[in-house]
Amino acid sequence: MGRPNEINLSVEKYVIGLIVRGLMYLIVLVIAAYPIDWAIWKARVAAGGGMGQVQVSQMTAAEMKGGKESYYFDGTSMVDCSSSLFPQAGAGACWWVKRHPVVTERY
Repeated sequence: MGRPNEINLSVEKYVIGLIVRGLMYLIVLVIAAYPIDWAIWKARVAAGGGMGQVQVSQMTAAEMKGGKESYYFDGTSMVDCSSSLFPQAGAGACWWVKRHPVVTERY
């Protein structure tokens, strides 16, 4: 009778250990991702690349009475973006800017 409980406890400890180890690896990966991305981006910039441009539509949203909003189209423009996973040099990542091509300023 004592053996099944001992086996369950050892399996439980093994599974908890796997989960804790997996979380530690995930935390290390997340912490290391930005510096690695920055180093790769810096190498691209040094080689003459690393930055791009994407065309976006610009809109202005003005709040009206009664909680309504009025939208005004301000045209399109080219914005700088970084060819990286994370935003670099004050510019958004190109992959993100391409997926969000409308920039709305709210007043």
